[in-house]
Amino acid sequence: MQLRRATMADFDRIIAILKDGANQLAERGVDQWQGDYPSKEQIKEDIENGWAFLAVSEDQETVGAIAIVDGPDHVYDHLDGKWLSNTNKYVVIHRVAIHSQHSGKGYATKLLQAVINDIKNNRDDIDSIRIDTHEDNKAMQHLIAKMGFSQVGYLHGAYRPNETSYVYELLK
Repeated sequence: MQLRRATMADFDRIIAILKDGANQLAERGVDQWQGDYPSKEQIKEDIENGWAFLAVSEDQETVGAIAIVDGPDHVYDHLDGKWLSNTNKYVVIHRVAIHSQHSGKGYATKLLQAVINDIKNNRDDIDSIRIDTHEDNKAMQHLIAKMGFSQVGYLHGAYRPNETSYVYELLK
């Protein structure tokens, strides 16, 4: 799996992948991404800041999208829990989606492993990797735990009122 930094030329492709991801969540009965998040403005900001990436398979197919955001990320200002590392030297993985045309092939695992490897090998300025997901997104919770992250707490209402997200951290 390769990560390719997205440009504004990739904007529509990222929107399509994330919309498809929202539809997959809805089909599984998960209320995540069913409102105005992630917004087009958020994706534009991700691209402009160099945080948006496309996931490219070994056969050069674009299979997914991800945002890797440099901390501090203020969505975590009201964490109900305790970080493994008390640092501002972290990145956050947000807005992860594999298009349904490519599901069931292990791409989500390969994508997160590529991100973790890239950060461990190329980001000496980073102490940890953080990620969160909706309380009902069991598939993502399983993937996050499989990748070695530890649950460190909860966010209440960070993305939408009355919504709880589970928060995880992986020390580098």
